[in-house]
Amino acid sequence: MFQIIFIISIIISAIIHEYSHAWAADELGDPTARNAGRLTLNPLAHIDWFGTVILPLLMIFTVGVAFGYAKPVPFNPYNLKNQKRDPGLVALAGPLSNLILALFLSFIIRFVPANPNFLNFLEIAVYANVLLLVFNLIPIPPLDGSKILFAILPDSEIGIQIRTFLERYGYILLLFFIFFLFRLISPVIYFVYKLLIGI
Repeated sequence: MFQIIFIISIIISAIIHEYSHAWAADELGDPTARNAGRLTLNPLAHIDWFGTVILPLLMIFTVGVAFGYAKPVPFNPYNLKNQKRDPGLVALAGPLSNLILALFLSFIIRFVPANPNFLNFLEIAVYANVLLLVFNLIPIPPLDGSKILFAILPDSEIGIQIRTFLERYGYILLLFFIFFLFRLISPVIYFVYKLLIGI
């Protein structure tokens, strides 16, 4: 039951995450996501059937850990008002939505009397959002953290070299991280989760 609730929480949270990217891009001058029908909370617009459904189910029932993704939101950085800063703000909107969701659900857990089973469901949802928050802030392409990093990197030779290296080897670095270094962020996820729910 935990696995099913966790997967449902991840799917819902990932959809809100992607919607937030679309909303931020639209607000900052890029209508690409809106024109593609992605400025919506309709799950069908954001679900990648392999990444959002099949992959998490396969992982949860084989290795016991769920990992997945929603369909990335398209955007054209050349439409943004500030082409240096705004891609970072669009990227930040996704993790920020997960933080807001986690805070809102934590408030209910702490202060609203509810059925223990319902509270357990909310705790799982908080953990799912904290996982998405922390994982997406890792500065490795194509994760949101890389776009935030690129927005604050100086336009110097070293800044260009860092960006070029990460863009060239990002997927290799990400796979390496997932399979060998993911446990390094587990204590961070657990700490933030416990901090929010207050246990």
